[in-house]
Amino acid sequence: MAKIRTKYICQQCGGEHSKWMGKCPDCGAWNTLEEVVDVPQSPAQQRRQSIMAASPASNSHHPHTPIVLPHIKPLVQERISVGYPEMDRVLGGGLVAGSLILVGGEPGIGKSTLLLQISGEIAKNVGPVLYVSGEESIEQIKMRAERLDIVGEQLYLLAAIELDLIVESVNRVKPAMVIVDSIQTVLASHLTAAPGSISQVRECTLQLMQLAKTSQIPILVIGHVTKEGTVAGPKALEHIVDAVLYLEGERYHSYRLLRGVKNRFGATHEIGVFEMHGEGLIEVTNPSAVFLSDRMSNASGSAVVVSMEGTRPLLVEVQALVTPSNFGNPRSTTNGIDHNRLVMLMAVLTKRVGLAVGGHDVYANVVGGFNIEEPSIDLGVAAAIASSYREKLIPADMALIGEVGLSGELRAVSRLSLRVREAAKLGFKRCLIPSAGQGNKLHHEIAETYPEEDFRVITASTLAVALEIALH
Repeated sequence: MAKIRTKYICQQCGGEHSKWMGKCPDCGAWNTLEEVVDVPQSPAQQRRQSIMAASPASNSHHPHTPIVLPHIKPLVQERISVGYPEMDRVLGGGLVAGSLILVGGEPGIGKSTLLLQISGEIAKNVGPVLYVSGEESIEQIKMRAERLDIVGEQLYLLAAIELDLIVESVNRVKPAMVIVDSIQTVLASHLTAAPGSISQVRECTLQLMQLAKTSQIPILVIGHVTKEGTVAGPKALEHIVDAVLYLEGERYHSYRLLRGVKNRFGATHEIGVFEMHGEGLIEVTNPSAVFLSDRMSNASGSAVVVSMEGTRPLLVEVQALVTPSNFGNPRSTTNGIDHNRLVMLMAVLTKRVGLAVGGHDVYANVVGGFNIEEPSIDLGVAAAIASSYREKLIPADMALIGEVGLSGELRAVSRLSLRVREAAKLGFKRCLIPSAGQGNKLHHEIAETYPEEDFRVITASTLAVALEIALH
């Protein structure tokens, strides 16, 4: 009888080692090495070959034969609309045949609800859908479907975790779309590791990818985000899949943001906005108006900024509160804004503008549970801090756009015209923008497009000049 060989695999980075160690030499994580049986790779290769052989797409030509580019037939199938324009926007226009999409998010954020709603729309308008659940029984899924008012004449439910059984069901049903909820529960029988481990997650995702490419069936895979912010334990799946979507939102807010982090078939960093109701997730077609609906126009420390989320301009409110510090070390706290960016803006306000905010506690917040990373909100954040410090109001009908440099200058931002016209569409009367880049040219274009009493663009070259205009 042959001796059983074992190896140790890091559950954080996937590194393989011949002996156990307390610390992984590759990624430096502690207590992450797990012993697994070292089996030959032939079973996995046989399963991948069986997946390809069972697919009709593999019969047109040998899968391993190189083909010259002009001889490759393009896909005739158009994108499949999921029935929700907000998600179609994030996907780049809809689902692409043969794509593998990872939908991530914290447990309980609404991933299963959203994908069940999408399954109902696809089953009603396109064709059969296979919904595979390894966490719930089919009776529990039916209860949720009834609550969401999903009839699902062509919606097939399967409660299974074995990958072989999932592949067999896909080949039998031949659906228009497959949902796998979730990838942590799927089990490849030739691996001895527990479901959810790095080896199981990676192997199952690779085989699902091979199934999607050979059968031209779009597959959506759910992956939970842990407390460390990683998908399905490690973030080892993002380079395998075609698109990565994150469902974000504060647990105590009803709004959910579907953000595209990676997309091989469309623009990245697109967002779709949904609101959680008892009957499921409802689309928010005009998120800027919703996020600004509760804004107080007579409070200091409030500014409206225009952020670009993919190709969509989004107007949100930024709040700041500056109070004298009661302790020796002033503190600064942020919610939705990068903390290091706030510290830099405070230093620029102190050095270039002359506001002594260094000895005060500074709190900055983006209303609505948003997380904004792009630097175009710098001017709005700095103006909100200055407004709270000086106790002067920023006009309620003014939107602020601009990146702040360390020398106190206002730097140009991308897609300035689109941002300004979005502010005008939502009823703002003034927009403060940098004079650098296309600022001065846009100033003259807007003046010709809109009457001066309706909407006007104001340009500034430095932060000090911009604050004098905003707090005049």
